Amino acid sequence: MKAHLYSILMLASLFFGLAACDKPASDFRLSGDCQVISLALDEDFEGIVDPKAKAIVVAIPEVYDERAMTITDLTLSDGATADKHVGDRLNLSTPQAIRVKNGDVMMEYTLSVKHDEARILSFIINGQYVGVIDQSAHTISVLVPAGSNLHSLTPTVTTTDGATLLPASGVVQDFSQPVLYTVSYNTASLTYLVTVAEMTSPHVLYVGLADTRQQLPIEEQTACSWLLSHVEKAAYASFTQLKDGQVDLSECQVIWWHLHKDGGIDGKGQFENNAIEALAAVDALKAYYNAGGSFLLTRYATYLPAYLGEADCVPNNCWGQAEESAETVSGPWEFSIAGHTDHALWQNLIMKPDALDHVYTCDAGYRITNSTAQYHIGTDWGGYDDRDAFRSKTGAIDIAGGADAVVAWEYPATDAHGGIICIGSGCYDWYSVAGDAGTEYYHANIAKITENALNYLKK
Repeated sequence: MKAHLYSILMLASLFFGLAACDKPASDFRLSGDCQVISLALDEDFEGIVDPKAKAIVVAIPEVYDERAMTITDLTLSDGATADKHVGDRLNLSTPQAIRVKNGDVMMEYTLSVKHDEARILSFIINGQYVGVIDQSAHTISVLVPAGSNLHSLTPTVTTTDGATLLPASGVVQDFSQPVLYTVSYNTASLTYLVTVAEMTSPHVLYVGLADTRQQLPIEEQTACSWLLSHVEKAAYASFTQLKDGQVDLSECQVIWWHLHKDGGIDGKGQFENNAIEALAAVDALKAYYNAGGSFLLTRYATYLPAYLGEADCVPNNCWGQAEESAETVSGPWEFSIAGHTDHALWQNLIMKPDALDHVYTCDAGYRITNSTAQYHIGTDWGGYDDRDAFRSKTGAIDIAGGADAVVAWEYPATDAHGGIICIGSGCYDWYSVAGDAGTEYYHANIAKITENALNYLKK
């Protein structure tokens, strides 16, 4: 009896289900083609149809009112209809949807306009010297080191998408006189006046052991490239050039040295063996420091204060891995700034709301060498039982670190010399062999901390 009743209920359900359908399944047409073949606006402007992305982009002049444009051509696949028609006027200040239907198949396209645009976005000489672009005046000014051959310099130029450039990017150019560069895209065209001059004295100098920036380890190259592309009147120089008096430091406010070595540097002996060129330039560095010049010293460069006349102390807790075998972090890395949150270095960073006394510097997936040059604090070993002992022995002030470490410290400027900021945390890392992995969020703090430090030391 139960089985018979179940069968009746199933038949009833099937009957009512079929009755509820708009049409029998055999009447559905699911093979219709819903393609937009072509589209034009205001007669003159043909759209580019991307069937895969279901997008139609219409290029219009740089100056053109897109708020009342008329569809003057709309060709669809056979049998298809659309909810937009020839003669319709559209406000394309925002993208519009076009729904195309063929039988029981429907597709939606996004129609948008793109104003022609021609701009130079960046202008870099010899891969190092970044031009300052004035988009209003259409001028570009570039400073190169004194002694550069202005008759033979190679610019690398980026422009807005699709634009052409004359002269072309990468072509050797004589910049002994100003040069005109014209960038064009469809109806848009701009001409920039490019002026290159020798830098008599940089305001910020990145120094390294290598003769050229391109010969630096990739970690240092990345840091130096950021500086040259973000800070005006910044330059690279080798310690040998400083020693030989080839760099005018009369206007230099900050010297930055970010020293990397795969495997790390542990102890004064290793530092001296690996920084021969730097120590050969100590007299020039001391003269600059004693005249009021400041230093930003990061990673293993934090050994340098001992050679500038500060207390004969160097970080006592150091290690590091190699770039190719670097550790992949499973989550954001951080260091503590408890008690120092008001210091200028830690302002305007991307902070974790529930950890405002910690600085995060990379995200999951980042490959980090964890190159560290810090001071261990504690009675267990190292000679720095507490922070008072650290301050007394080193003459420095701690500005970051947890209960058992000082990872950033400062030698304040005095009437007798400039200031020094040291950052020895393994979290302070510019380059990841994994590329973009782990750099999408907290890693922006590395650049911001550096910018803060440079601005602080310039005062």
